[in-house]
Amino acid sequence: MKTGSILKNKKYLYMTEFFSGMSVMAVELGASRLLAPYFSSSQIVWTIIIGTIMIAMALGNIWGGKQADKNPNPDLLYRRILIAAVWIAAIPFVGKYIILGISGLLVLTISNHFLILAAFVACMVIFVYPLFLLGTVTPSLVKYTVDSLDDSGKVVGTLGAFNTIGSIIGTFLPTFVTIPAVGTAITFLIFSGILLVLALIYFINRGSGKKACTISVILFLLCSILGHSGSFAFWEKELTYEGESIYNYLQVREDEEKVILSTNVLFGVQSVMRKDDSLTGMYYDYAMAAPLMADTLEKEDAKILILGMGTGTYAKQCLKYYGNLTVEGVEIDQKITNLARKYFKLPETVPVTTYDGRAYLQAIDGKYDVIMVDAYQDITIPFQMSSVEFFELVREHLTENGVMVVNMNMKSDGEDGINQYLSDTISSVFSEVYMVDVKRSTNRELFASQSKEMISRMLSSVEKLSDHELQVMMEEVAENLEYYEPGECILTDDKAPVEVLGMRAIDELIRDEIGYYKDLFRREGIKGLLG
Repeated sequence: MKTGSILKNKKYLYMTEFFSGMSVMAVELGASRLLAPYFSSSQIVWTIIIGTIMIAMALGNIWGGKQADKNPNPDLLYRRILIAAVWIAAIPFVGKYIILGISGLLVLTISNHFLILAAFVACMVIFVYPLFLLGTVTPSLVKYTVDSLDDSGKVVGTLGAFNTIGSIIGTFLPTFVTIPAVGTAITFLIFSGILLVLALIYFINRGSGKKACTISVILFLLCSILGHSGSFAFWEKELTYEGESIYNYLQVREDEEKVILSTNVLFGVQSVMRKDDSLTGMYYDYAMAAPLMADTLEKEDAKILILGMGTGTYAKQCLKYYGNLTVEGVEIDQKITNLARKYFKLPETVPVTTYDGRAYLQAIDGKYDVIMVDAYQDITIPFQMSSVEFFELVREHLTENGVMVVNMNMKSDGEDGINQYLSDTISSVFSEVYMVDVKRSTNRELFASQSKEMISRMLSSVEKLSDHELQVMMEEVAENLEYYEPGECILTDDKAPVEVLGMRAIDELIRDEIGYYKDLFRREGIKGLLG
């Protein structure tokens, strides 16, 4: 077998192992960012990604080993690397269409576990094949590098080390450098380009594979042109802003009346600001009851802390209607804070700390009259901010008559649903718990305190409000408040299955929202939907 001079000292084989390992991890992290705007970045989605990639790599290891024994020709390996490179380059362009196509098909045909199945099928279709090809690299290289049994352990160990080091770099580089700097689409193209160059160098040195190399370069350039923009919501033509941060996909859109922030393409919005600074008609308005429950109208130095500041709609409303207080926020995503300052009129006078909400509470000693917990996104609930231990920490940072308000944004009324778990957990920490559903929304606001006078204070404070619109809103909240009877569904740091509960709630919402269209599809098929 003629291997070519480039492989004689084995260094190029080690570099092949290094870059393939790096690319596998980069694609895995890219997969999470590609899927997150559609299916969330929950532990369940991460499990699906890791599981499918491990399946692909395992199958690639087995098949690659057999092929290396059957025909130990390096040309075959580097052709597979060429194919993997082109496939990965195509992901930014075609991946989003595949995801939406699969989602559209499944949402009409299944009733349970939609997000899990859609994420799994999408991951299998988009990522399994190129990673299967990259899975053939290691067993093939073992065949080419081991000359005798005397040094086989050393050679295999060196290959493993290069793969591991490459994987480490492929883990940190996308997360901290390429994705925040240039986005997910360009990240895929960067690592696809690395694999492409790796294979091209081999074939140029060998003086073979000219046709395959030419076709691969043309396809790579075509994919780079078509897919480099990386718009996840490609059907939205007039977005004000679309980008990514370390934590989120970010989208800002606006119309004549409002500005909206979304961190998920398919499900809901995270923040809304009305351009006339009036009440929004959303959960922020209902949460305005918390300062009244804490009797902040009678205090000159009342303090409000918002965990999950977002774009600051609640902070601005509190300052507008209750001017005798100070507001500060905690937001884990600095880019969201930047967008809040630029597009949502968040004043520079409102301090926002870039930190995890729970870690922030653990690091400070101050007490607040109101603490708002608004860190629960549509389909992602951070478990560390849903447990008994977290709510005990919140209670320690409230004043004597202080009130915690929690925005629960997945209205799951079934037994043992996510809202019941959160409510029961909070009730095990606070003696007084009331809740109210937000009209025309899946949101529910929960108010908790150790003070038995929280409701009477609110009722007496409503009469003192000078703004008629707010007064009417607060009267409506007071009329619909319900005392919560605690149950025994408790979340702890040790056991908080919020991802499973959240997925169950999303299934309920999907069934409610598209039930009519599913029935129509079953009766009349595609023609019925188009009609």
